[in-house]
Amino acid sequence: MAEVTEGTEGFYEGLPVFSDFGRVSEADAFAPLPDDWTLLVADIVRSRDAVAAGQYKTVNMVAAAVVTAVLNAAGRADLPFVFGGDGAMAAVPPSLSRASSEALVRVRVMARETTGLDLRVAAIPVRDLRRLGADLRVAKFELSLGNNLAMFSGGGIELADTILKDETRVAPYRLTESSAAGPAPLDGLSCRWEALPAERGRMVTLILRPASGRVEDLKQLLFDLRSLLGIDLAASDPASAPVRRSSLKFRFPPSGLALEARMLGWRSGTWRAYLGGFLASLAFVFGVLTGRRLGPFEPRKYLREVSLNTDFRKFDDTLRLVLDLDARETTALSDYLARGEAEGRLVYGMHVSHSALMTCLVFSIEQSRHIHFIDGAGGGFARAAVDFKARLAAMEPPAVAD
Repeated sequence: MAEVTEGTEGFYEGLPVFSDFGRVSEADAFAPLPDDWTLLVADIVRSRDAVAAGQYKTVNMVAAAVVTAVLNAAGRADLPFVFGGDGAMAAVPPSLSRASSEALVRVRVMARETTGLDLRVAAIPVRDLRRLGADLRVAKFELSLGNNLAMFSGGGIELADTILKDETRVAPYRLTESSAAGPAPLDGLSCRWEALPAERGRMVTLILRPASGRVEDLKQLLFDLRSLLGIDLAASDPASAPVRRSSLKFRFPPSGLALEARMLGWRSGTWRAYLGGFLASLAFVFGVLTGRRLGPFEPRKYLREVSLNTDFRKFDDTLRLVLDLDARETTALSDYLARGEAEGRLVYGMHVSHSALMTCLVFSIEQSRHIHFIDGAGGGFARAAVDFKARLAAMEPPAVAD
């Protein structure tokens, strides 16, 4: 058993931040997550069926609820997490493991009772991922002051996902519902923006990584995207970013408010949650139309921050992107990916739609603490993942019979 080092509780909070996304291609940007931390993992069972049935917004909302509940149970501490569209993961230190695990179980019960979706949920010690041959290293990408996204390397995220979906391997880590009393702590979760139109023509959801799987080889992919295709992910506000002030669409009442109320009001009152969201939406519309400040809400400031605080670019050994591209860029990207695949340099999965969906986590408007989860419409990441896995399988050499 690895020795627990001093100060592991504040490990992530103390990590230095960087704002140049290009640093995800630098191995020394990542630090090993302490052995005594736990990775909480959740995935929607048969998410492809839910997406095919048009439930992609519900799928996104449940995945975002996982992150929200864990962070709330942890006292809204600065913790590493990743939103995957149809699932999510978050790492927690020893002192927060029990409360966060219980919150995750409550999300599972809530999701089943309010949406009919079932979640696989598990708590996997980081030391076990290392014992099984993977590593879990993390870096801290700053969206804006006080709002960070975790980037992961080392193969631990992929291994955790594999374990979660294997009934035998997940058995020692599966979370049970014996301690699921009480509502899921979902304060801050909201679903009030309408679909974000692709202002440049295509909303591309892309999963991409070097065929070698090495972080260092990612540098060439990022260079190619910028130099050959004009997609500069290192820019603070790239032209391909899917969220802009002009693309933000709000209607009153929001079309997603009923779903939000069912989830937040589970066991505490759906109508109360709906009324709260209704009044907050009314105040939002008034503030935006008049430009007037309402308490801590400053419309222009908040709308500017929304475009910054999105997770449209992230990395967990694999690039996960949602990009607003024009027709020429989309064709050039498709051609580049096909060539790279044929040459054995990369593996990818892609889904193209005409809009993106945004689910929000707003902890404090006054302190500008809010992050917005982006996914391509029509099940962007879920469908890109299917494409990715099929292409990855095709690249693997066939098994040789004994």
